[in-house]
Amino acid sequence: MPETAVLEIAGLQGWYGESHVLHGVDLNVGWGEVVTLIGRNGVGKTTTLRAIMGILRRREGSVKVMGTETIRLAPERVARLGVGYVPEERGIFASLTVTENLMLPPTLAPDGMTLDEIYRLFPNLLDRARSQGSKLSGGEQQMLAIARILRTGARFLLLDEPTEGLAPVIVQQIGAVLETIKHKGLTVLLVEQNFRFAANAADRHYVMESGKIVDMISKSEIAGKMERLEEYLGV
Repeated sequence: MPETAVLEIAGLQGWYGESHVLHGVDLNVGWGEVVTLIGRNGVGKTTTLRAIMGILRRREGSVKVMGTETIRLAPERVARLGVGYVPEERGIFASLTVTENLMLPPTLAPDGMTLDEIYRLFPNLLDRARSQGSKLSGGEQQMLAIARILRTGARFLLLDEPTEGLAPVIVQQIGAVLETIKHKGLTVLLVEQNFRFAANAADRHYVMESGKIVDMISKSEIAGKMERLEEYLGV
């Protein structure tokens, strides 16, 4: 793996209009890691993903993706570095079929998954290949949103609440997909409210409060820090 980290954030500030949301976020993600951002609602987790992707209009500090400073780059230029973003709202095109949704995004790198590989990974989507996006269940839409990014060849994935509102069996399938992604050497930064899911999926967890990182807990430390985690998460 390259020595350069996939993501290095230092002193990241972010605003929505006059509302100051991010207050000096510092974090890093190494190659092949699955890392989560956890914390209560409204602490800035989604805003951090939007800032990384360049969607947040007003941001200051440093966001390096694969060694390239991106704080002044437009979202499409960040994407061309090999970053794939799956927002909480999924962004499925309702009038297009599953296959058309998959084929729509441009190729970012030559090693993206083929349609056959995607359908093996997501057999539910093969069964619905000719169905319009509006006809899919929430779980199928989430699978399609992730699959669409995998086809582009992106090596660094930003996933925002991929299990929210999904049935337990679908959550398990998403977990299996993350495991496959990790084995392929892809890197994931994941915002997730379901800590049981996050604990199984991730190597490390960054805890956010009031727009900044207040703790970092590795997978091996979880058992000894559950009391602190419950306090952070308001469990």
